[in-house]
Amino acid sequence: MIEQVELTAMAAEGKAMGRKDGKVIFVENAIPGDVVDVLTSKNKPDYAIGRVYKFHEKSPLRIEPFCKHFKMCGGCRWQYITYEQQLTYKQDIVEEAFRRVGKLEFEEILPIRGADETTHYRNKLEYTFSNSRWIFEEEIEAGVEIPHKNALGFHVPKLYHKIVDITECFHQPAPSNEIKNMVRDYALEHGLTFYDLLEHTGFLRTLTLRNSLAGEWMVIVCLAEENKEQREGLLDALLEKFPQITSLHYVINSKLNDTLYDQDIITYHGKGYIDEYLEELKFKISPKSFFQTNPKQALNLYSIIRDFANLMGDEVVYDLYTGTGSIAQFLARYCKKVVGIEEVADAIKDANYNAKENNLTNCHFITGDVKEHLNGDFVAIHGHPDLLVTDPPRAGLHPTVVANILNIYPKRIIYVSCNPVTQARDLGLMSSHYRIEKIQPVDMFPQTYHIENVVLLVKK
Repeated sequence: MIEQVELTAMAAEGKAMGRKDGKVIFVENAIPGDVVDVLTSKNKPDYAIGRVYKFHEKSPLRIEPFCKHFKMCGGCRWQYITYEQQLTYKQDIVEEAFRRVGKLEFEEILPIRGADETTHYRNKLEYTFSNSRWIFEEEIEAGVEIPHKNALGFHVPKLYHKIVDITECFHQPAPSNEIKNMVRDYALEHGLTFYDLLEHTGFLRTLTLRNSLAGEWMVIVCLAEENKEQREGLLDALLEKFPQITSLHYVINSKLNDTLYDQDIITYHGKGYIDEYLEELKFKISPKSFFQTNPKQALNLYSIIRDFANLMGDEVVYDLYTGTGSIAQFLARYCKKVVGIEEVADAIKDANYNAKENNLTNCHFITGDVKEHLNGDFVAIHGHPDLLVTDPPRAGLHPTVVANILNIYPKRIIYVSCNPVTQARDLGLMSSHYRIEKIQPVDMFPQTYHIENVVLLVKK
């Protein structure tokens, strides 16, 4: 226990930061202005990490969370902060990462691009079925009778085998909540078994809901085992209740993990995908496809990338971790050629399909691992890039990829990241070859500490 810690700043991963006796202390679920006792999970000579054990003073910046599941759900942890203050903290987090972690030189960070919609903005949610829901202290203290422990919801933070039963979520527009609640009610009424996350038994495993701005809905029901009668009963009930579902799928996953990229997802009804439209471009989104989960802010993000690219029409562009090729296609209309690399084969299928639908003949998409493909032979085949765009996973760039980029040495690089800390680390490795021209944070995920950040690098 570290007592009476006054928190003064916001740090990476959404933790508040303070100092006590010369030690830096990072605290979960707290904000600057709080004075707290901290129960530590890690305590080193120069820093500690922990959670709030007791409040002595609460920050005047705190507001009341709007979701009844906020206390235990890990979905949107910043509901107790006004949106204006969230943007301020996110701007500070980017600057802290670049100055402290990357030790980078830059003139300024452009003001963060906020979102117009701070709730119901996501186009994808995945819920988990469990026969062991989280029981709240209030239920225990009140002696409430618990008829069953089945749940359909989200994982309790740091307790994978416990699920918070969600009845209303503010992430996705209607009829997301109605679909989820109908599936739960149907399962309880018809005796369908919920998955046991420890014993790996049961019938219903996960439920994924995807939608597009055009109003199309995709539902994917993941089952742990086949039972044709129960499966068809549930799927038919879904179609009868929700005609908005334009693409209905199921998958039988008997593995110990929930990943579906290596599974056969079977189309039960509809065309097998949904369409999204950004500006005049059309994008096919299949069950396994990656697409930005906030499509309205994705349009802002892609517009920023396009502005940073400042293409003249004769450039060769590489797009690393291209996904379904959305960034590549935004840029393809303004350059000579775009070459995208992505290791998920289904995403590349969608990228090629999308390029054809959008009449883009100068897009070339390659399936494979970036660190294996991005080399001298690749450049010899596809041409030397004038611009390289990279949007890697949260872990950032593999050291081999950084080394290969420096060997190729394109004139300009646009680095898009959902993790400013790993982004700053990678940019530090490139600082001998490139200078930072522009930095633009974008808030893709209101009510959370997550940030998207776009950086333009120019060859020294």
